[in-house]
Amino acid sequence: MVDSVSGRVDETCPATGVVMHGGNLHEAARRYDIPHAQWLDLSTGINPHGYPVPPIPADAWRRLPDDGDDFAACAARYYGAPDAAHVLSLAGSQAAIRALPALLPRARVGIAPLTYSEYAPAFERSGHEVMPLDVACETLPDALTHVVVVNPNNPTAAHLSAATLLHWHAQLSARGGTLLVDEAFADTMPSASLAASTHREGLLVLRSPGKFFGLAGARSGFALGAPALLQRLRGTLGAWTVSGPARHAVKAAFADEAWQRHMRIRLDAESARLVDVLHAQGFDTRSTPLFAWTDDPRAAALHEALARRGVWTRLFTSSGSVRFGLPANEAEWTRFEESLHEAAREIAATRAG
Repeated sequence: MVDSVSGRVDETCPATGVVMHGGNLHEAARRYDIPHAQWLDLSTGINPHGYPVPPIPADAWRRLPDDGDDFAACAARYYGAPDAAHVLSLAGSQAAIRALPALLPRARVGIAPLTYSEYAPAFERSGHEVMPLDVACETLPDALTHVVVVNPNNPTAAHLSAATLLHWHAQLSARGGTLLVDEAFADTMPSASLAASTHREGLLVLRSPGKFFGLAGARSGFALGAPALLQRLRGTLGAWTVSGPARHAVKAAFADEAWQRHMRIRLDAESARLVDVLHAQGFDTRSTPLFAWTDDPRAAALHEALARRGVWTRLFTSSGSVRFGLPANEAEWTRFEESLHEAAREIAATRAG
């Protein structure tokens, strides 16, 4: 649904008002009467080749998480933040998305019309006014005090340079505002991150090991920013935000530089393959190394045709666009290519008739 005032896209379930996300495979199984185990799930941008977590020590289960450990320092080294004082661990970046708006002065907030759908409702619940953000602009409108940018954007894969974002931050900072940059998909392009600049007041960067490392189930994330703002956020979120087993898994992933280098190369190659497969059926796309997206006029029909074949993709209903994650192995690639070919042929026949 598109809000007639702000122009933003609202991807919510009409029946419940809950924000919709990928990964809702049980819903798909009920809707299309296909058993859960028979689906090929391409509805998320999570790396299907998840990090091989080493065995978890027994103490990680028995002891309360200790914020005095080196978890924040490990994250600072991996992300390139100034130091551990500029890092706050989270129970997934979702925790910060929900809590942060209440900590900022109520004002007008610029958010792209099609982006991660949790941001606009979170700011509106805290009394902010959400306005559509034109990501192609060089100078931000004077009316905006805060801006939220997902970079690279989910789902459109659009990417803004660090120079552009720092220019925006300077404009907002002069107004007493805040730039919030969500870098959930930035691990595949670490040189573009603003993590090293998070000593600046009014700049907050959110990171998540869930996407690149395939550790979404760990529910771990990080806020990178000036210590004063992080302390306020910590006071809202409380203690023990990340479990001991999750800390163990994420620290191991952060330390494994060889795995990271190999995975970036692999994901680049598989993303190119995904784009080629979609292009072969006539669908133009934009992509990151973890997903591809199309706003082709046939996209909604393609989502439906694939779903009837047990292939689940992420449909953005108001924009009629679709996001595709990566298959996990050759059997899944074969199934996807065959299903895509059949679906495209069905759509063509329907339009011709």
